[in-house]
Amino acid sequence: MQSLRTLPIMKRPITIPSAPSTPPPSPQTLHSKTTTLRSLSSKKPRNILTNPIPTTEQENPKWVPLNLSRSELYLPLTFPTGQTFRWKQTGPTQYTGVVGRSHLVSLKHLDNGDVGYYFHSTKDTGDARDALLDFLNVGISLTEVWEGFKASDTRFAELATHLGGARVLRQDPLECLIQFICSSNNNIKRITMMVDFVSSLGNYLGAVGGFKFYEFPSLERLAMVSEQDLRAAGFGYRAKYIVGTVEALKSKLGGGTEWLAALRKVDLPETIVSLCSLPGVGPKVAACIALFSLDQHHAIPVDTHVWKIATRYLLPELAGTSLTPKLHNRVADAFVKTYGKYAGWAQTLLFIAELPSQKALLNSTEEKAPNSKK
Repeated sequence: MQSLRTLPIMKRPITIPSAPSTPPPSPQTLHSKTTTLRSLSSKKPRNILTNPIPTTEQENPKWVPLNLSRSELYLPLTFPTGQTFRWKQTGPTQYTGVVGRSHLVSLKHLDNGDVGYYFHSTKDTGDARDALLDFLNVGISLTEVWEGFKASDTRFAELATHLGGARVLRQDPLECLIQFICSSNNNIKRITMMVDFVSSLGNYLGAVGGFKFYEFPSLERLAMVSEQDLRAAGFGYRAKYIVGTVEALKSKLGGGTEWLAALRKVDLPETIVSLCSLPGVGPKVAACIALFSLDQHHAIPVDTHVWKIATRYLLPELAGTSLTPKLHNRVADAFVKTYGKYAGWAQTLLFIAELPSQKALLNSTEEKAPNSKK
């Protein structure tokens, strides 16, 4: 990808009855959606949500505090930074998405700095809240983890002052897998359009802030989509990878979703090898899936951006050289040696700091600070 990453303790699967929904579209109707991605070729991309959409959001929703401070979760540094492409910004500091497959929820920073949540669509708020906390990885104290990082790396300590609350999410493995197959050699706008297309094959949950939200389609539903359907929608060569991966998962003993979930309980090298057996999944994509959905907290997705970070701060002796497959493990090992078992969380913040929007903010802050050093 170009600007964002083509870039995981108390947890158990939660099965909850789905909210009322409309039937998913049949494969025969898929071709009517091809303009979703084709519109990217125009100079002024067309907004695919041109018609007014009834919203499920109340005018004055009652926000329930999560008791997570800004230092534990800062939404703008968590959702739009390449971990997930399904959550949408539906307000100045508000983001909306789906947890536990069928719970449509918005998160927002309240006036006191706490994060509040509001469920637009759910039948069981207790289970929905459990699913939300699981998704947000709240079993891990970001403050405690970062204190260890600061003690190990002065550069991290400096950045953490300005980029607090960048939390790693714990996504559904199937959802994460399909998203990152779409992300390979792609840009953020096109990835989002592809993921929106796939998501629209699931059961409709409602609309918030002009965006439609759906359950992520099941493996069985995805198996109904052909390579031709996806190619017609603009997925290009990724179409065969998605279809091939779905077929491979369906052939797994015990079921593909169970096979993916079981990767949370094995060592990282085995997880990477297993994921790389799926069509369209290489080491970088596998590391993203491992970090963002499979509890492999020290997984390091190595790409050119991460390579630059590593050679600048961790492996200066390699500055000026090119990233090769043989050097991937050396980069990952350097992060783990410095940051330990949560090295993937540290790498995520360092990656965010290199994004153009954050870089501009950091440079501005440094210029204003007395005795600042460039």
